[in-house]
Amino acid sequence: MRTLGLKQAAAFLKMSPGLLQAKAKSGDIPGAKPGKRWVFLEDDLAAYIRSLYSARGQAPQSGSRNRRSLWEYENAVIPGTSMSEHPMDGEYADLLGLPTENVRRSTTTS
Repeated sequence: MRTLGLKQAAAFLKMSPGLLQAKAKSGDIPGAKPGKRWVFLEDDLAAYIRSLYSARGQAPQSGSRNRRSLWEYENAVIPGTSMSEHPMDGEYADLLGLPTENVRRSTTTS
């Protein structure tokens, strides 16, 4: 079991020493201060990183364990994406013999 100081642990977690110190003080990241300096167990830091991974094999969550990902919401729209049907979808549906919905277009008459 290897121990790391504040700077070593911060480098291991790829974060600033100040942020690590704040997270350790709040109890978000396991660490101890037996004297004047912070001490971290490498195994605990690795377990902390693993805890940030979601159960569904997605990319790790950032920082907060309480934060919800857009993927957890059923009808979430991700910024920069469109809700409209892709033009090729209709062609694929026709080739596969799948039923398609007729989309009503908004029209105005003068």
